[in-house]
Amino acid sequence: MASSADIRKKIRSVKNTEKITKAMKMVAASKLRRAEQAIKATRPYALELGGLLKRVAARVPTEPGEAPHPLLETHTAPKRVLLLVLTSDRGLCGGFNSNTLRMAERFIAENRDQYEVLEVATIGRRAADHFRKAKLPALRNLPGVFGDLTFRRATEIAEQLAKEYMQHDLDAVYIVFNEFKSAMTQILRVERVLPVAGDDLPEAQSSTEYLFEPDMKSVLDKLLPQYVAIDVWRALLESWASEQGARMSAMENASKNAGEIVDDLTLKFNKARQAAITGELLEVVAGADALKG
Repeated sequence: MASSADIRKKIRSVKNTEKITKAMKMVAASKLRRAEQAIKATRPYALELGGLLKRVAARVPTEPGEAPHPLLETHTAPKRVLLLVLTSDRGLCGGFNSNTLRMAERFIAENRDQYEVLEVATIGRRAADHFRKAKLPALRNLPGVFGDLTFRRATEIAEQLAKEYMQHDLDAVYIVFNEFKSAMTQILRVERVLPVAGDDLPEAQSSTEYLFEPDMKSVLDKLLPQYVAIDVWRALLESWASEQGARMSAMENASKNAGEIVDDLTLKFNKARQAAITGELLEVVAGADALKG
């Protein structure tokens, strides 16, 4: 059995760990509140913009089989596809990163043979480290995004993807991310960002006719890149909120486990101390008996 001093040292160490996990839970909860507010502000805008785009695209006169805008055009026989994978920069968030990476690996395994090039782009240090070790032939990393998470950064990423798509450097873009539902629930998604197909846009219910200035094509030139930017921005916010929710849950479980370990060690410490006291009493009694003899 460990000595009382050793057990006391373990108790002190576990209590220090418990303080750290509780502090990390509080930090994650604070970040989660901000992320939830950002998501609640973004989702309605994305839905409304998607509905507007569908109404506009449906009224653009085109030749049969012709898309009203390059970002709506589906490339025939796609050869080069990009998979954008969103993870966190740091760990200690349960299975958040490992589940995302498994989903990405599954997508790669199922679609590798369909395209000449299946390129992977990573946002988040965990994904970058994972795929760097896997030594993929086509890999790009977008560092520091979650360290400076702004709509401008999301717009820069979306503009680059849209540019490569319109230049036929990419034939499709997919994104793997966690959709935030609650602190306890995150749902893994694989969504297509480009091309923006009409079926991908939220259903438009209104039959109202519109006047477009200067013309419908100019409106699409403005709205479609903005929609792609909002799509990327929403995925980033969903992933960030999911990370904080997963970390908060993980740190809560860690704190709970630490408390149980402290209770168990305290019981062992009390038993060891009781055994030591009992041993000392027996020695005193034995000594008294020896003197009497």
